[in-house]
This record gives sequence, C-alpha cells and structure tokens, in this order.
Amino acid sequence: MASSSLLYLDNAATSFPKPEAVYQVQDHAARQCGASAGRGSALPARQAGQTLLAVRETLARFFRIPVSDRLVFTANATQAINTALFGLLKPGDTVVSSSMEHNAVARPLYQLQQRGVQWIQVPADCQGRVAGADVRRACLAHRPRLLVMNHCSNVTGTLQPIDELGPWCREQGIVFLVDAAQSAGVCPIDVQQMGIDLLAAPGHKGLLGPQGTGFLYVAEGLELQPLLYGGTGTASSQLEQPHCLPEALESGTLNLPALAGLQAGVDFICHTGLDQIIRHEQELLLQLWQGLQQLPAVRLFGPGPGQQTAVVSLALQGLDPAELGFVLDHQYGIAVRVGLHCAPLAHRSIGTYPAGTVRVSPGFFTTSADIDRFLAAMRQLASRL
Repeated sequence: MASSSLLYLDNAATSFPKPEAVYQVQDHAARQCGASAGRGSALPARQAGQTLLAVRETLARFFRIPVSDRLVFTANATQAINTALFGLLKPGDTVVSSSMEHNAVARPLYQLQQRGVQWIQVPADCQGRVAGADVRRACLAHRPRLLVMNHCSNVTGTLQPIDELGPWCREQGIVFLVDAAQSAGVCPIDVQQMGIDLLAAPGHKGLLGPQGTGFLYVAEGLELQPLLYGGTGTASSQLEQPHCLPEALESGTLNLPALAGLQAGVDFICHTGLDQIIRHEQELLLQLWQGLQQLPAVRLFGPGPGQQTAVVSLALQGLDPAELGFVLDHQYGIAVRVGLHCAPLAHRSIGTYPAGTVRVSPGFFTTSADIDRFLAAMRQLASRL
C-alpha cells in the first residue's frame, strides 16, 4: 500500500532535500544579484564577482586546495571530467582507468581511443574493489600519461585506494585524475595529501548544492587545452583564449544563483561537521545492510559497511530490478534507482550486466525510520515470492 509521503533514497543521483539555506540563498542571488561576474565595473557586477570568489575560496578550503584560482567552475562533474581528459590527452598518449568507471569517464575515453589514445582498464573484483597493486603493475607496464579513477563507485559505493595511489603517481610522474562524484561531501578529500592533480566533482550530490554546478581542480604546473572557447570577461581585445586560470577554462556566463547555493551547501557541511555526516550515513548503511542480509531472497553487491559509502546495490530473487523499482515507487512511495546507473563497465565487473541492480542511497537527511520503512517494504515483497 503506497504511503502518502515520498521516501527519497536516490541521493547517489542527486541529494534531496537540500539544506533550507541552499534554497534561500539561490532565491536571494537570483533576485538581488542580476549581473554577470567579470562583465562590467558597476556595483551589481562587482557583487557578482565577489559572490563567485567567495564560493571558489570556500571550495578551495574544503578540499585543501592551496590556490583558489586553480579551481574552475563547471556545469557538472561530467563537464569537469571531459575538460580534464580532452584537455590533457593527445594521440599516442596512454591512459589507465579501472573497470568501475562511470560513463562520464568511460565515454570520453572511448572517444579518445578512437582518436589514437591507448586506454588500459584495470579489472575490479566482484565487489567492485580495484587493488592498488594491480593499478601500479598496469602503470609500470604501460607508462601512462594519466591515471583516472573514481574515489568510490556509484554502483556499489566501493572505496578505492586513492590515498595510496596519488603519492605513488607523483613519484612516477603520472598525472592523477580523481572522479569525486560520489565522494565529495561524504568523504575527506585533501588534494595535497592525497597527491591529486585533477579533481572533478559535482555540486548537487554530497556537497548538497543545486543541480547545474560542479568544478575541476587543476594542480599548479599542469596546463589543459580548453574544452570551450569564448568570452571570459578578461583580455577581451585578444582573439586568443587567456592562459591563466580560472579564465582559461571558464568561458561564458556562470550560473551565479546555483553557485551561491553550492556555497550554502558546503557551509552546511562545515557547520554540521563532515565527521558527523559520515557517521550518520555509515549508521544508515549498517542498518540497511544488516536488514537486507536477513532476507534470503536478497543478494547484496559490494564490500559492506566500513568499505563503502552509503550506496547499496541489490537484487531480489524472482523480480527484475526494473520491476522491483516500479513496485517500490508505485505501491510504497519509495524512490530508488534501477538498471545500469550509467556504469555498464562496473556492472560487468560485478556480474550484474545487463539487467543491473536496484540501488538504494540514503543521505544525511534520511532517518533510521526511513530505513525501517524501506526494509518493511522489502520484507513484504520478499514474502510474496
């Protein structure tokens, strides 16, 4: 029987709801900051520029980025990843990735492969784990220009050995790109300590900001060919694209209200405490995992609590994932994600291709009672089979 209230368990796609301040700040910025940053010297344009600078500096502090100008705003993590991959790799280069990558990485790499870039994939085990030793062996064998990996999987939540591989890549002269789509805001990230040269992240997931926001961090000394060319508000007399960051990679007017909302999301995380957010989500993960383990008809994919973020992939024996998702939505008012989650390589790795799985992803605003409600629905469905 459907509940009158929606239970949202798809925070791995986009976090919802947002902190109240995110909505308020967006509304204020849209109504009061109507100018484009860097496009004029009048007060509204100056205020817009100050707002963007504040967001940039907030994110730089959060990720321990020493110079905020090295942080470039994008529309999402996908644009950030494309900017990094197409801006760095040239025909004849080699890139190493894991087999757990999202299509935001896999599809650009496939296109680059067609243009003469060699793409080497390091296989994951059936729980989505990629061994650091396997990655190092692949890198030593192929001497890549770039290693790209997600921090944690959007399918299984599996945490990868980023902090182990980053410093090693630096020793080897390999550029290290981390896809932090699932980890930014829910895992500690220090680009200096972790040896990250390129960090791509969205604003609308763990950082609790609006959709249409994201960023790319580019380490000092690393220069990327722009993906987009156009107006930057600087050096307007020249046809050549500016070379300095962030302008070199930020053509066009930015989404000021959304970026202001992103700052409110990060401020909420800092005020709440990242440790508190991690603790709460891991408690929900443990409750969810243990509850599902009690159902013999349910199969879980992933290494389990303590080794993954609060993202759970499951299958219910006798029911296709798409059917299960439909029933949860229409009969129980529970929103989950089903299918391949834009990550067919990952599903091949864990043995769930082509049907995929049902993905359940609680967030900071999910409660223990919400997990109980989901588990009750699963128990009822399992009893019918």
